[in-house]
Amino acid sequence: MDWLGWLIFLGAAFIGSYVQAVTGFAMGMIVIAVAGASGLIGLPVLTAAASIISLVNIVFALKGHTGSLHRPLVFWLALGQIPAIGVGVWLLTVLDRNLQWLLQLLLGGFLIAGCLSMLLRPKPITRVSPPWAALTGGLAGGLIGGLFAASGPVIGWFCYRQPLSLPAIRASLLAFFALTSSSRTLIVGVQGGLTAEVLLLSMVAIPLVVLGTWLGRENPPPVSDEVLKRVVFALLLLMGCWILLGGLLEMGA
Repeated sequence: MDWLGWLIFLGAAFIGSYVQAVTGFAMGMIVIAVAGASGLIGLPVLTAAASIISLVNIVFALKGHTGSLHRPLVFWLALGQIPAIGVGVWLLTVLDRNLQWLLQLLLGGFLIAGCLSMLLRPKPITRVSPPWAALTGGLAGGLIGGLFAASGPVIGWFCYRQPLSLPAIRASLLAFFALTSSSRTLIVGVQGGLTAEVLLLSMVAIPLVVLGTWLGRENPPPVSDEVLKRVVFALLLLMGCWILLGGLLEMGA
């Protein structure tokens, strides 16, 4: 990977960690969208590194907020996601080897659908979702998390519909993402995917992730969370369209 790829990845990691510390999610999407749109880093390497740095970000962002967790909701979400993560990682490996154009189409479509779902404010429900619904949400989030290391749109939409306080939603989201990132990293490691390139990318990015997380917690932007989310997701939507277009062109080649 050349110096431009490094700069893009490190810049996306810093910005993503800052945004996630403020809003509670989006780091994975930002890193995958920005670096993926450049085409300079293979998706398996990119998602493996994104999982590691996301975990570092989450640990720092969650510190001091575990008391706000809605534990029953997190439990059922986690129970659903664990088997689905392995399926997502396997699917990524197969598509990257055999059908890269389809992988690009899926990534672009995922970013577009995810951004649109988060730009539209989810309508809150009157009662916390029952276990079966949380289990289903966990399965969907785990599959996307395994495939793209970014389950934010699925789980974010699900959690923001719950009739819970904002601190409880954010803490529960971060706890879910911590389990997703750690489980995914373990699976990729067992498969031999934690290569020297992945580890080097992660180690260089970690100081920037720590800095971005600290800045997000101590110096949030002078705009509301809602405005920040809309700006970020509008930009990610454009990147999703770019990646989707690349996949269509490659399919027709």
